[in-house]
Amino acid sequence: MKIGRFEYQRNIRYGLVAGEEVRFLKGDLFSAFQESGESAPLSRLKVLVPVVPSKIVCVGQNYREHIQELGVPVPEKPVIFLKPPSCLVGPDQAILFPSGATRVDYEGELALIVKETMRATPPEQALRFLLGVSCFNDVTERSMAAKDPLLLTLAKGFDTFGCLGPYIATDLNPDNLRIRTYLNGKLRQDDTTANCVFDAKYILSFVSRFMTLLPGAVVITGTPKGIGPMNPGDRVEVEVEGVGRLTNPVQSPGF
Repeated sequence: MKIGRFEYQRNIRYGLVAGEEVRFLKGDLFSAFQESGESAPLSRLKVLVPVVPSKIVCVGQNYREHIQELGVPVPEKPVIFLKPPSCLVGPDQAILFPSGATRVDYEGELALIVKETMRATPPEQALRFLLGVSCFNDVTERSMAAKDPLLLTLAKGFDTFGCLGPYIATDLNPDNLRIRTYLNGKLRQDDTTANCVFDAKYILSFVSRFMTLLPGAVVITGTPKGIGPMNPGDRVEVEVEGVGRLTNPVQSPGF
C-alpha cells in the first residue's frame, strides 16, 4: 500500500492512496491505524512530505558504479552523515538555489522510513522495524563539499536540500528496486538497489548501533552514478519503483 500525508480542509491527515482517491486513516501511523471511513479525491489534496522525522541519516558511496565514478575505494563500512530535518520539502515544493552557490547537484536516493524505535538491532531483525520506503533527493552544494569534507553537513543542510515523497510504499523489497533521476525530463541516473554495497538491513542495523532511530526516522541509502548540477528554472524528478515520482522545481532565493 501507499501511505501519504496530506493537507485537506486546513487539516493534516494521513491516508491510503488508491488510484485517484485517498482513504483517510485514524490512529497512530507508527503503531496501529485503520481507515476512518472518510475519503477525498487526490486532486483536492495538497501532498505533503510523508513524515516529519527526528533525524535524517545518510549513507554515502553505496552504489558500486557511483564509487567507480568517484574514483574512491569501496568502503568497508557505511559512510554516514546527517542532514537536518529543517532541510525537508515535499512534492512540488521548490529547491532554493543558495545565493553565492556555484554548483548544486541532484542525488536521487531510496529512503527507508522507520516505524519502531531501533537501538542496537541485529541485521536479521532490522527489516521488522521498517515501515516502508520513499523517494529522496539529497541536494548538495558540490563545490563546498569538494573543498573541505568537514563542510559536508553544511553543503547538504541548506533549507530545501532534502526532498522527500510523494508517498511511503510498504511491502516492497528495498534491496531490489529500480531508481531513476530525471533533469528536465532527461534520464540522468538509472540503477537498482541490488547494486548497493550495503543492503537495507545492514544499514539500519549499523546506524542503530550508534544512535537510536525513533519512529519516523529517515535513512537514505546512497545515490547511483550520474549525479550532476541543476540550476534555477530546472525541474528534477526522482522515481523509485513501486513508490512513484518525486518532482521539485529549482528556483533562485528571490523568486
